Amino acid sequence: MTIESKKNIFVELGKFLSQFSEAENKQREDVQGNAVFFDSFVNLIELSQSHNGWYTPEQVYYAINSWATALTEENLNQWLSMYSFDNVKSKRIALILAGNIPLVGFHDFLCVLITGHDVLVKTSSNDQHLLPFLAKYLIHIAPELAEKITFTEGKLENFDAVIATGSNNTARYFEYYFKDKTSIIRKNRNSVAVLNGEETKEQLIALGEDIFRYFGLGCRNVSKLFVPKGYSFNAFFEAMFEYQDVIHYEKYANNYDYNKAVFLMSNFQLLDNGFLTIKEDNSYASPISSVFYEYYDALPEVEKKLQKDSDQIQCITSNNLIKNSIAFGQTQQPKLWDYADNIDTISFLLIT
Repeated sequence: MTIESKKNIFVELGKFLSQFSEAENKQREDVQGNAVFFDSFVNLIELSQSHNGWYTPEQVYYAINSWATALTEENLNQWLSMYSFDNVKSKRIALILAGNIPLVGFHDFLCVLITGHDVLVKTSSNDQHLLPFLAKYLIHIAPELAEKITFTEGKLENFDAVIATGSNNTARYFEYYFKDKTSIIRKNRNSVAVLNGEETKEQLIALGEDIFRYFGLGCRNVSKLFVPKGYSFNAFFEAMFEYQDVIHYEKYANNYDYNKAVFLMSNFQLLDNGFLTIKEDNSYASPISSVFYEYYDALPEVEKKLQKDSDQIQCITSNNLIKNSIAFGQTQQPKLWDYADNIDTISFLLIT
């Protein structure tokens, strides 16, 4: 398969995904495979929460819309124009996927296939349905992919390289188990926001999207705020009220009650608005329903700290306060070339 034919296949997948939204699922006549897959995908979306309580239809539709937006001819051309795909020797790449948010492993899956390799996928027990469904769709429109895509529930065997995603604890296991394989081993990361008190209400509401999307379960979710000394959180909390309905989701509410109780029993000082607690803490990884904050005297000291701790950070968002930071509300909308852990997956696969 040529690189152009592979791009076209994923463009077709993007067209298929573009038919589905929380507002309306509407078939388009120019989309392949609808007779076989459209109704089944609607049913799968609606059933996703029964497979994983965090996968509400709202969150699943958001993930689908994000990939529909990404998988366009223009985006794929821009992304892949940076690489040479000449003389790629096809190998078998194993993927061990996380399941914290819907389709979180799709980018690795895409990278392996677009570079011409075979993919051996071990899905997370928390996300066993969405990616296999999309793989079946791809094989339907491009039957030659059937020999290149394998899912397994058992031990990974007969592969040349591995990309594994997990916690810091599982990463140590992966590093030992795959010590003789070429690998990318991904660990815990978190995202941060840097504020100076001059943010507009609209910007702070957008920051809420970075905090609450996927209930805060993703590495691109903001879990830590850097604020100047003397910062008033009044405007922040006022903006966060846009997201107060999150407390109506039972799993989130249970986490809110539990984590708040743990903080209070430990005599931590908290600010609380009834669905979100914020706590002064030097750590980056806050529990679900909580955001940590840290005061700073001057922005250069924040930049220095973030640079020192870059291996713990996925995204930085601010109102142009920090070099290479992204706008509020954009952390969950990465481009195809925005790689997890800032490791260029395509380059890794081209030299593997």
